Amino acid sequence: MRPYKSLALLIPCLFTLLCLNVSSALLAAEKEDSTAVKPPVERMNFVFFLVDDLGWADLGCFGSEFYETPNIDSLAAKGMKFTQGYAACPVCSPTRASIMTGRHPVRVDITDWIPGMSPSRHPNPKFEQVEDRDNLALEEVTIAEALRDNGYETFFAGKWHLGDEGHWPKDQGFDFNIGGNSKGSPPGGYYAPWKNPTLEAKADGEYLTERLTAESVKFLKERNTEKPFLLYLSYYNVHTPITPYKKRVDHFRQKAEDDFNSPTPEIEEHGAVSRGRQDNAEYASMVAAVDQSVGQVLNNLELLNLDKNTTVIFFSDNGGLCTTRNVGPTCNLPLRSGKGWLYEGGVREPTIIHAPGITSFGSVCHTPVVSMDFFPTILDLAHIPLQPEVHADGKSLMPLLMGESGKFERDLCWHYPHYHGSTWTPGASIRRGDWKLIEFYHDDKTELYNLADDQGEQNELSKQHPEKTKELQAALRNWQKQMKAKMPQPIQK
Repeated sequence: MRPYKSLALLIPCLFTLLCLNVSSALLAAEKEDSTAVKPPVERMNFVFFLVDDLGWADLGCFGSEFYETPNIDSLAAKGMKFTQGYAACPVCSPTRASIMTGRHPVRVDITDWIPGMSPSRHPNPKFEQVEDRDNLALEEVTIAEALRDNGYETFFAGKWHLGDEGHWPKDQGFDFNIGGNSKGSPPGGYYAPWKNPTLEAKADGEYLTERLTAESVKFLKERNTEKPFLLYLSYYNVHTPITPYKKRVDHFRQKAEDDFNSPTPEIEEHGAVSRGRQDNAEYASMVAAVDQSVGQVLNNLELLNLDKNTTVIFFSDNGGLCTTRNVGPTCNLPLRSGKGWLYEGGVREPTIIHAPGITSFGSVCHTPVVSMDFFPTILDLAHIPLQPEVHADGKSLMPLLMGESGKFERDLCWHYPHYHGSTWTPGASIRRGDWKLIEFYHDDKTELYNLADDQGEQNELSKQHPEKTKELQAALRNWQKQMKAKMPQPIQK
């Protein structure tokens, strides 16, 4: 055999052997790499700002010219503003429960603020007290529990108002609780020494909102960096007692003096009175304190390089306190009435969501959304499977956040069968499309409005549109029956 022929036969064998060695080396390297520690995939964090009693028109980005909210306005400019965001109830505890669970207040059986007002405080009550729960049942699954079960660290600061001890934030899925308890107003007031059982003051004169902000920032800096987080900052501001924020109130007193030379206008409302202008300096200073706090938290998200993967949600639990036997501290115009009432001023809330990489800068959504929607939306943003059997009354807002129009039509129903200090009497309402119907049980009266033409609910249309009135009455009755809503029963005399 010739030498070159022997070499020709040998070359393929050498090539095959070389390929086998390379393949073995690659497989070994791949196996070795599979056991190496890989950096975790970045997951979405969440900051939820919930303001107590903040009105729809109390922010600059929602039309206020007297109050000053540059930090919140900046948040809206970065994210999506919802012009028709709704609370599930015109008072606090039911809405708070709906945010926590994704379930309607009727479904969780918290339909009034805890513990509620006795009908005996009304000058001429016609209905017995509707008995509902005084706490959020431990059997309910909260958004904090859903996130914690999926590896999140959960932090709560501020107003809870969903039950006595044993039903506080740490009993409902939060790892931390700073200041949350059974009280609706700040125990002992806004300035130390206060009497909050879950937040000891550090010094006399300490301001509650500043302290809650400092604790929230501390959490951001000291959190477990191996876990994503939920920071839920639930302000006691701007709930009564209206207490001036000393660092800002003089500015607004001077502003009021410069801007107004006439008494505060008053608007009659079912025997009560609504404030007709935003001109209360003390209230304005409380709004400014919230805005300052929001700015501090957002600034720290940036300093800690967390802003690119943290969704920020801003909301209020009910409308601004506008209508009472005397004028309330704020004005919700162009919306009608306020806290405690089922007019738009009582249930429409300033709503902002900034989801990095999802919401477009300065985007605006006019689709009606409601407080139950936050639960599934947060799950969606966290890439956690939705749990429709849990958040039974909420829909994920993800399509809206991404700018998709799509079909998002549904009825929105409110059931408030209680007497309230704002002079509201038992009733319920439904919104279908642009139509809204309100039933006043105490007065045996029904009102119908078209919100597309009349968001201020000034033009009552029930007699002009009797068929639409009957349609919405039937839809509301069917919903109440399906939900097994507790209806007010007449007082037996």
